[in-house]
Amino acid sequence: MGLALQQVELAVVGRHLLGPLDVIIEPGKIATITGRSGTGKSSLLSYICGVLPNDFSAQGAILLNDDNLTQLPPEKRRLGILFQDDLLFPHLSVAGNLAFGLPRMQRSREERTRVITDALASFGLTGFASRDPATLSGGQRARVALLRTLLSRPRALLLDEPFAHLDPDTRSTVRRLVVAEANRRALPTLLVTHDEDDAQFADGPIIRLRTP
Repeated sequence: MGLALQQVELAVVGRHLLGPLDVIIEPGKIATITGRSGTGKSSLLSYICGVLPNDFSAQGAILLNDDNLTQLPPEKRRLGILFQDDLLFPHLSVAGNLAFGLPRMQRSREERTRVITDALASFGLTGFASRDPATLSGGQRARVALLRTLLSRPRALLLDEPFAHLDPDTRSTVRRLVVAEANRRALPTLLVTHDEDDAQFADGPIIRLRTP
C-alpha cells in the first residue's frame, strides 16, 4: 500500500537525467527529493502526474496502492499537487477556487457551500469565502491552495517546493499544516525541496539526486 516508484529513469533529448529510482512511500508518510537545479526533481513529479513533456523519455512503473498509474491519463490518477506558486484563480473568490477542487458529483449548491464553509473553518479561515485572493496574505493563499487540493480527494500528494516563496514564520506554519494533513488523511506524499529544514521536518526517507 502507498505510492511506489519502481526502476524509474528519466532522460531528456537522449541525455540520462536520473534513476533508476526505487521508492516506497507508505500512507501518511513523506519522502523528500533534494538536489540541485537540473537534476530532474520537477520532471520526476511531471512523470508521476502523467504530464512529462515530449522531449523527455521515461521508463519504470508508478504504483499507487494496487493500481498501476503508469499508463493512465492524468485525470484518472487522482494525485494532488502543490507548486511554488499557489495558482489561485484571480477571477474567482476563495469559495470559487475551492469549489473548483470539489469532485464532480451530484451535490446541491447548499451542500457544496457547507463543505467549503466547514473546510475554511478547519483551516482557521472562517469568513473568507467571499474574499478576493488578491487580498490574502501569502500564508492564507497557501492554505487556500492546500485546501483546494485536499477537497479534490487525492490519493497521494506531490509537493513541488510549495514553501519556497513564504517568509520563515509563514513557511514553518504552512509546513506543519501540510505534514499534519498528509498524516491525518493517510496520504503518501512526495516532497521536492532545496531546503534541508523541509527535508528534516518531513521526517521520512530522503533521496538526494546528483547532477548527471
